[in-house]
Amino acid sequence: MKCTFCGGEVEEKRITFSYGKADKFLLVENVPAEVCTRCGEKTYSPEVTDELLRFAKAGAKPKKTLQVPVFDFAMKH
Repeated sequence: MKCTFCGGEVEEKRITFSYGKADKFLLVENVPAEVCTRCGEKTYSPEVTDELLRFAKAGAKPKKTLQVPVFDFAMKH
C-alpha cells in the first residue's frame, strides 16, 4: 500500500495515539495503524477509529496515569 499524502511505502505498526483538546489529553498505547515510512503519516481503520472515539467519549478508566511537565515556549528565562 502507498501513502495517500506522499506516495511512500506504508507498514503496519502499533503506535501510541495522542489527542489533546483544551485541558484534556488522551494517550492510547498499542493502537494498530498503517504508518508511512517516508513522511510518518498514520492511517487508522474505521474500526480502530471508532474504538478511539469510544475511549475519548466514554471516560474509561485508564491503565495508568502519567505526570507530565508542561512548559510554555513563550516564557523566557
